[in-house]
Amino acid sequence: MARHGKQYGFGLLPGLITLVLYAAALVALALWGQDVVTWATPFADDWSDTWAGLFRGFLTVVLFALALLLSVLTFTAVTLLVGQPFYESLSEKVDRDVSPDGTAPESNLPLWRELWISGRDSLRIVLRALVWGVLLFALGFIPVAGQTVVPVIGFFVTGFFLTEELAAVALQRRGVELRERLRLLRSRRMLVWGFGTPLAVAFLVPFVAVFLMPGAVAGATLMARELLGEETVGDGAEETEQEGVTP
Repeated sequence: MARHGKQYGFGLLPGLITLVLYAAALVALALWGQDVVTWATPFADDWSDTWAGLFRGFLTVVLFALALLLSVLTFTAVTLLVGQPFYESLSEKVDRDVSPDGTAPESNLPLWRELWISGRDSLRIVLRALVWGVLLFALGFIPVAGQTVVPVIGFFVTGFFLTEELAAVALQRRGVELRERLRLLRSRRMLVWGFGTPLAVAFLVPFVAVFLMPGAVAGATLMARELLGEETVGDGAEETEQEGVTP
């Protein structure tokens, strides 16, 4: 991305728009989350003020933590949907740069069709992630493990789905359906976790996700080529060829 400043600048716009929307939602949850928990736990009205306050305070924290997890899972999907034309162009540029023949796969689908497929697949991924989120939320009540092991598992799960959303830009352009995309990612779990998990952690830092999105899309495009076994010309190989030496 450092070599393509113009594409990087365009790639920031969808993330900024989505960030404003998500920030507003999280601020609203922080302000009125306690009221929502109180409304949802009428059975605690008869408890003493101390125990009811502790119980509802704990649930409010858990609710906000779950909202943060879901925001990480869905931020990429929403940003990619908002910025579909921007990221398609960016992904094609990466493909052309690293392809031996300087070409990039094209979907040849109209924009509305690409948006429909992207939105449909993103919803299916979010539903899968939501199931995992509810499961991890329930496991979070297990003493000790719920506060240590479960959050770690949550980051790995988030990293996997985050990688799928990012790689979908390049894989969808190649006509790879969601089921096949998931199969490809599961076949290289260590690679996927190594890419997606640190990214998921970084996305928790305010504003970082916006600035990392263009680079994340570029990196996921390279990963898509790796998953499909496509030949990629590296910088080192290019320099060797320019010097007239067979690599």
